[in-house]
Amino acid sequence: MIKPARPGRPRRRAGLDLKPVYTPADLAGLPHLRALPGEPPFLRGPHPGMYTERPWTIRQYAGFSAAEDSNAFFRRALAEGGQGLSVAFDLPTHRGHDADDPRVAADVGRAGVSVSCVDDMARLFDGIALDRVSVSMTMSGAVLPVLAAFILAAERQGVAPAALAGTIQNDILKEFQARNAYVFAPAPSLRIALDVVEWLQAHAPRFNAMSISGYHFQEAGADAVTELALAFANAREYLRGLKARGHAVDDFCGRLSFFFGVGMDFYVEVAKLRAARLVWARLVEAEGGRDPKARALRMHCQTSGWSLAASTPRNNLARTTIEAMAAVFGGTQSLHTNAWDEALSLPTDEAARLARDTQHILQRESGLCDIADPWAGSYAIERLTADLAASVEAELAAIEAGGGVLAMTLDGRIAARIRASAAAVQAEIDSGRRVIVGSEAPATTRHAPRPFDATALARRRARDLARVRLARDPGAYARALAALTAAARDGGNLLAATLDAMRAGATVGECTAALEACWPRHQPPAPPVPRGYADTRPADDAGWQAARASVADWRRAHGRAPRIALLKLGQDGHDRGLLVLASALTAAGFEVACGPLFTSPAEAAGFVRAQGADLAGVSSLAGAHEALIGELLPLLPARLPLVAGGVIPEADAARLRARGVARVFGPGSAIDAIVPALVELCGAMALPTPAERRG
Repeated sequence: MIKPARPGRPRRRAGLDLKPVYTPADLAGLPHLRALPGEPPFLRGPHPGMYTERPWTIRQYAGFSAAEDSNAFFRRALAEGGQGLSVAFDLPTHRGHDADDPRVAADVGRAGVSVSCVDDMARLFDGIALDRVSVSMTMSGAVLPVLAAFILAAERQGVAPAALAGTIQNDILKEFQARNAYVFAPAPSLRIALDVVEWLQAHAPRFNAMSISGYHFQEAGADAVTELALAFANAREYLRGLKARGHAVDDFCGRLSFFFGVGMDFYVEVAKLRAARLVWARLVEAEGGRDPKARALRMHCQTSGWSLAASTPRNNLARTTIEAMAAVFGGTQSLHTNAWDEALSLPTDEAARLARDTQHILQRESGLCDIADPWAGSYAIERLTADLAASVEAELAAIEAGGGVLAMTLDGRIAARIRASAAAVQAEIDSGRRVIVGSEAPATTRHAPRPFDATALARRRARDLARVRLARDPGAYARALAALTAAARDGGNLLAATLDAMRAGATVGECTAALEACWPRHQPPAPPVPRGYADTRPADDAGWQAARASVADWRRAHGRAPRIALLKLGQDGHDRGLLVLASALTAAGFEVACGPLFTSPAEAAGFVRAQGADLAGVSSLAGAHEALIGELLPLLPARLPLVAGGVIPEADAARLRARGVARVFGPGSAIDAIVPALVELCGAMALPTPAERRG
């Protein structure tokens, strides 16, 4: 006789307790159970037939090196079944620098394509008909010159703005909350974003003027509720800003879209995307929207980059497929699937092709497009959808009560919350309560990263920009830049003024400098160390207690705590890993100082000396580690150990060690192993005196 199994314990996900068994009672009192796709509040999707009539768009988010290199990749992607392009720009472009600016030389072309002028954009889309291909551009900080370059490149093809289809991210608030690719302070940045929406609404009505991002919150450490709540709080701020300019919600809301991350909590992610549509419909209605088209949320999704593991990277094929299915079941309108090797380096062509083919298999072989919203009526999914929506709306009310999202951004409360959450998640992984399959296995995959010749690229980009500057009319160029500065100071649409400047031959960096004459570049203070790690590690965790004991032994031997200075170098603002490490090391007993973002090697060396650190650590995710760390090493105090961590391919790590880096910790390195290794470094060398450490 088979005995019935007892239900297990509830599992905590996104602040919700998932029951082991759901029943018809979980549907009691839920509204919208009879709703249909394409009908308000759009719980089941924004279109009546959903994928039965039109499958989601398969997008490829990519960009690297110079425009010609990325153009070749884009053309291959389209030939192999890609249906839309999503452009990744390099960090200097995001931050409004030209490719020949010596301050950003190490980062040019590393984590995206380098675009500094209209000629670059024209080369990027050479042979790609911009009136037939939808283009999404991940750009917020330097949105004015980059979008202007795109519009003018289309003009060269004979394509008017009214014929362009696609999306510009243009969501600046999340940069100050999570991603850190900003240029100006929040207030002028918000004005820029709204000017872009106004210009596109008037001149390019088919082009989505803003893609409001939750993805970057998830990647930075937020759970599903926080991801949606912050995305919608930011969206509400944009709505109110446009209303204050005299625009009706129904007139512009249909040209806004959303961008969400999809991680490994499968049921929560399906319910999250369904809940997002419900919350948005209600929010738009509360702000005065009445047109169903304005209340229908449309979204792009991307599988999680943070969930990709480096030790057994081919397992990422399964992770990405699971996440892609969650996005599809949630009803996304377009999707990017990450390549399996992105935990190791920029994706290779083969891995990117396999990522696209994953979507083709889901669309063409699996039958997932045969039914619109197949989870409708599910006891579990409907309950989770309703609970998530209620939790998100409660968070939105709390943000409003806390002074609004802009105030909470300016005083750092939002960033602090996300960072604490990220630290807690890492503690769950390190304690074994959150399982990453294969994380304990030694790395076995041989991986050859995409080749990158920084010297050749620098020469090519310098020649490109020299030709642009030589060909332009100096008088027209100077007048156009002066007009852009005046528009920033006195009023006028900034995208219109930027179009005039770039038509006269101005570059991305020159347009940014013209705005800097009115608005100085934003320099945030160094981030505080988040406190989320210590509270999440169990007191009886043997590995953690051994790590803490190694620090305590060092403290007893030296009469103080070991001091470490943690830094990001160059233009890489992705600081989740660095701040999680800072939280863990602080909990273990280290004295930790985090340096400010966008630090040069000389500035970093000065920071290390000022802190009197016993060792220094550099986090790198953007590929510029060899150049920047190589410049930093001779500037550090003698005998002071330097460690590095992040996405650093093994061949690069070997060269860094040969140049004097004491240890290189790759993605997925366990805190329990990192802590005693750092303690050993502090004790293995003859420590300089405090006076020597401070220079």
